Amino acid sequence: MSSHVHAAKRVLLRSGKSPYDVLSVEEALHRDVIATNSGNLIFSDAAHKILETPDTEVFSNGVGTDVNAAARINEEYDAFVVPLANAFRPSFEGRLKRLTRLIGKLRIPVVVLGVGAQTGVGYDPARLKPMEQSVREFCSAVLDRSASIGVRGEFTERYLLDMGFRDVEVIGCPSMFLYGRRLDVRKRQPELTAESRIAVNGSHDAVRKHGLGKILTRAHEHYPNLRFIGQNISDARQLHWRDLSDPNAKVTAMPTHPDHPMYREDKVRVYVDPVTWIDELRPFDFSFGSRIHGNIAALLAGTPATVLCGDSRTLELCRYFEIPYQLLEKATKDPESADPARLYEQADFSGLTGNHGERFDRFAGFLDKNGLQNTFTHGDSGAAFDARMRSLSFPPGVRPWNDTDLASLSSRFGWLHSRVGELTKENVQLQRDLARSRKGAVAAPAPSVYRRARRVVGRALQAGRK
Repeated sequence: MSSHVHAAKRVLLRSGKSPYDVLSVEEALHRDVIATNSGNLIFSDAAHKILETPDTEVFSNGVGTDVNAAARINEEYDAFVVPLANAFRPSFEGRLKRLTRLIGKLRIPVVVLGVGAQTGVGYDPARLKPMEQSVREFCSAVLDRSASIGVRGEFTERYLLDMGFRDVEVIGCPSMFLYGRRLDVRKRQPELTAESRIAVNGSHDAVRKHGLGKILTRAHEHYPNLRFIGQNISDARQLHWRDLSDPNAKVTAMPTHPDHPMYREDKVRVYVDPVTWIDELRPFDFSFGSRIHGNIAALLAGTPATVLCGDSRTLELCRYFEIPYQLLEKATKDPESADPARLYEQADFSGLTGNHGERFDRFAGFLDKNGLQNTFTHGDSGAAFDARMRSLSFPPGVRPWNDTDLASLSSRFGWLHSRVGELTKENVQLQRDLARSRKGAVAAPAPSVYRRARRVVGRALQAGRK
């Protein structure tokens, strides 16, 4: 363990943006501050709130990894905190290696909050074997700079223990500790009816590979007040821009696709700020689906939820936090078993709420061991954080672009116009710089303003189709 572990004063947090950053929908989508999945912001915002105390300032580092920034980070910060989700998966290996290279250059403590390995619900790690060396190097680099590494649940703990690592602690996900030891989830209605307000969530993979579309269709037919909440950046761009350039657009059974009836009925949302996401789930009676953080958002709102687990990353979190769940494979084979009314009736939240305090104490102990304060033990329990968040005006959830009123058009094309103006000025400056650098030689033609603007938004500049 590094001798540098101490009570941090300036904490650098790996997160898409600070919770206090208020961005327009257009800017948030352009910058992809959700790092492809808005669930990332739920646990990074929670980590920011938890770590912010009278003695600790928290700063967002973004989710990109600049290895060349190591010297600056060593100079300016006292600790680097890295909340992660399913980082031990093949598709993340390249980013994991870059993160390892950065950590290897740091002389300050590096604390990992809730990293997870991803495989199937059978917990077979065989698919992770090709990336084992990358995982070993990452964990070794972290443990050289911290007392222990925090993992999401039982599978990831066993995965690392089998590699020979011993300083491994199951702490779950920081998102569940947004309110510290307090978690009030209860059934407000004796049963769900056709008039109940129900939120549902799911991924493209769950629809394409696991048959979640059948469950969505059935729920849409039986519950008029159903709302689908997407999480991918492609979902948000389909809603706001009707952008179908992403490969996910091939999954037309997703309610975020413009051809889906729920899109046309304005029964779909994506949130770029957790605070609005959680607030808008408070009046709902129930939430279900395959997205773990989609359902955690509901639980934080006090709304009962059940997770349809299709892989180890969701299953181990549900088991650790005692969140009601059903295996997705079972649900898709018998869609009636995943009827919201039945799931609601079967859900038991006594373990979730009754044992939450013990789990928070374990999480706080992990932070303490790694030299980090938390607001619930060393601060005001997040009162200042919550007050500041209430003083800010965040954009509402992204909704389907079904209208053509002037306000809807002006907000979108006003942003595009401003980007074209910025790119025009930049283009002029680049042309001048190029001309000076070539000392009068004929400069290569710069991209047109239209092409530059198109690159910014990632698609042709045209009005949304109906």
